[in-house]
Amino acid sequence: MQNGIPGEPAILLADAQVRLASAAGEVNILRGLNLSIAQGEAVGVIGPSGGGKSTMMMVVAGLERANSGIVRTAGVDLCGLDEDALARFRRDHVGIVFQDFHLIPTMTALENVAVPLEFAGRAGAFERARAVLEAVGLGHRLTHYPSQLSGGEQQRVAVARAFAPEPSILLADEPTGNLDGETGKQVMDLLFDMHRRLGTTMVLISHDPLLAARCDRTVRLVDGRVVDEKLAEPAHV
Repeated sequence: MQNGIPGEPAILLADAQVRLASAAGEVNILRGLNLSIAQGEAVGVIGPSGGGKSTMMMVVAGLERANSGIVRTAGVDLCGLDEDALARFRRDHVGIVFQDFHLIPTMTALENVAVPLEFAGRAGAFERARAVLEAVGLGHRLTHYPSQLSGGEQQRVAVARAFAPEPSILLADEPTGNLDGETGKQVMDLLFDMHRRLGTTMVLISHDPLLAARCDRTVRLVDGRVVDEKLAEPAHV
């Protein structure tokens, strides 16, 4: 699902800067970051630890504020929004998949996926949650709690929860970091399949250049700036 004005970037960062205070003085996390991502594009973000990847994602989602610069996500200028408006923005436009799943332990898989739909006031929240869980291969695990699910199953629930509201933007921060190789591949196949079917703009943060290379474009962040980018190799027929 694409939102925003046709032709306008899904995500635009222009000279975005994030500075944090520390005991040793001010720390620059993002140093004038410039990045434009088209609607429906999948972009892999790589770079060394501490290079600003997760902070960039938090800024794009409105979970962290830039000190200066322009931040526009799904056509919305985030810099001028208060916390309540940012929460509504995320509810309406953004899905997030974290490395650590972030499921609610006292809720079943079905309830975990239905929660954001209920917050958004969507009719038929549980019917929609059931359909998406079935789409990710968990129709037989609806009433199981996170502690009763494997790591791969928990991440599938997290993917279903992120995609259930059909967000225009999907942010994935090391989504396979806690999974073994084969399970991680299955989760990534699922993410890319959902991205293609729904036309969702996807930003994938990964330490694995080969995984990021599955995206339409790969950008490399070092010291809070984009230092390199590469388009995907054309598929051989």
